Amino acid sequence: MPTGTPFHSRTSALCETQYWGQWAGYFVAASYQHAQECEYFAIRNTAGLIDVTPLFKYRIRGRDAERFVNRLITRDITKCKVGQVFYTPWCDGDGKVIDDGTVLRLGEDDFRIVTGDPTWWWLHENVVGMNVKFEDESDSVAAAALQGPLSRDILKQVCDADLDSLKYFHVTRTAIGGVDVELSRTGYTGDLGYEVWVPAEGAERVWDALMDGGKNYGIVPAGQDAMLIARVEAGLVIIDLDFIGALKAMIASQKHSPFEIGLDWTVNLKKEMFVGRRALAEEKRRGSPRKLAGFQVDWGEYENYYDAVGLSAEVPDTAWTDSTPVYTRDEETQIGKATSGTWSPMASQYVAFGTVEAAYAQLGTKLKMELTFEHVPRLVTVKVVKLPFFDPPRKKA
Repeated sequence: MPTGTPFHSRTSALCETQYWGQWAGYFVAASYQHAQECEYFAIRNTAGLIDVTPLFKYRIRGRDAERFVNRLITRDITKCKVGQVFYTPWCDGDGKVIDDGTVLRLGEDDFRIVTGDPTWWWLHENVVGMNVKFEDESDSVAAAALQGPLSRDILKQVCDADLDSLKYFHVTRTAIGGVDVELSRTGYTGDLGYEVWVPAEGAERVWDALMDGGKNYGIVPAGQDAMLIARVEAGLVIIDLDFIGALKAMIASQKHSPFEIGLDWTVNLKKEMFVGRRALAEEKRRGSPRKLAGFQVDWGEYENYYDAVGLSAEVPDTAWTDSTPVYTRDEETQIGKATSGTWSPMASQYVAFGTVEAAYAQLGTKLKMELTFEHVPRLVTVKVVKLPFFDPPRKKA
């Protein structure tokens, strides 16, 4: 039965809607306010505080920790310095993505892997012959994401870390509310933001300190609905929505390689052997059958469908994640699917992304995507555009 996270005493008191979702055995707020867009605009204009505790967290220590992590992931962890964070997928022997996540290097022989799906048994499956110790921190470590352009200013009110020197995808240790935490410059919104990794017993004190420190900066608790809109704008794929983990897939077509879901840049074929390397090298040589593509909906055509039934055009107020077919421009052949879409307030466009046959993933290609208008499915023209849809300089500055 789902339970509250270590922040639940605070989030439940703030959740006006009592609209809760379930994530990895926890209750998490889908939206706090009846006007959910306030939470989204806090992420983009001030700062949103998001409970991301349900992420799975695994600590890996020991003499062979670096060698083990390098065997597991597609990136070269030897290039990751202490205090740095790598985003990476890991694959099965056929080069198909099992999951993706971040690896925080907390010491020379000390790593934390953070992922959206349980990976505990896969770690043990690949540790043969190595001196490594595992610890499942999923319940003992809570996590909060402070995301938005004022997130750094808020953190300066509550901790003494040198935030002006903390680079994008780096991590440092500090204290917030009298609790020792790890603070990483990471997040899932495509904006300036940080994630706070805190011992579960200190979660309430950290939440209170962040909310108190942000009261003059427009801080708002933000739910999953707001975060999902932001992550679609950022063009970030998520397991079980945009791809199915290779170990859970029922048929071959449900499995995806990193090259097929926009993660080409994470595959380092020059490093030592890792799980899936041979298959990925072969796919790199011959080319991938599918590619991730961004779609921009033809707004004039979209409006016309509503005009035809006497209605004003409506856009989704939350991100959708039910896959929908994508066809060639002549509407004769399905060549892929869109897996995530939303109205993007920052781009002022209806956008989506998904996987299509590689030949149709070229920028500027016109395709047809199925959308429903007044309960009737229709095909709307979309143009393949570059991802992400929103990428502010402040994210990395």
